[in-house]
Amino acid sequence: MKLKTLLITTSLSFSLSLGATQALAHAEHGQPQHGGIHAEAGEAQFEIVAREGKLTVYVTSHGAPLDTAGASGKLTVLAGTAKSEIDLKPAGSNLLQGVGSVPAGAKLLVNVQLAGKKALQARAAMK
Repeated sequence: MKLKTLLITTSLSFSLSLGATQALAHAEHGQPQHGGIHAEAGEAQFEIVAREGKLTVYVTSHGAPLDTAGASGKLTVLAGTAKSEIDLKPAGSNLLQGVGSVPAGAKLLVNVQLAGKKALQARAAMK
């Protein structure tokens, strides 16, 4: 009887710990990690950071960096009636960068083509 109780307790503890691990893995999901704004496209997440005329897009999948080697992208900025486009180029392991300004309140459309993957598109609004 003691062996049966031990097996049930162990199985239950193991099952509960799996759920906790998955919850912790997604704790950062959807949360900006670099002071930018968050946008999602399928299983990919983008954090858009605009500082001093430089735009950086961090590309991740559930918190894990996605390789941007060979990727390309474009950020369309809609501010009132004005529309501008910023080309994005690979700039590190999971970074895309471009040059341009993004005013507060602008609506953003991010288009990213990762090497060997289908094109991704996400929307966000600059705060």
